[in-house]
Amino acid sequence: MALFSRNRPAGKAGEWYYCLKHGKVEEGPECPAKDRMGPYGSRPEAEHAMETAAERNTEWETDPRWHDRDGTENGPAGGRG
Repeated sequence: MALFSRNRPAGKAGEWYYCLKHGKVEEGPECPAKDRMGPYGSRPEAEHAMETAAERNTEWETDPRWHDRDGTENGPAGGRG
């Protein structure tokens, strides 16, 4: 018997996910993890997954700590590490 199965989605009942493939909220492991965002603590949180992701992306994109002084987006070390 295989220790890990690729066919069994990760997650458990009581956890809420937003399925990117189907565009809907799901409870527990319905779809593969690669197609989901989460887990979220509640259904309403999962329902707003895309808005939450967009807000976080905007915060990251406008965070001056992640932009060089010359306006490029190469991170705090200017892409040099």
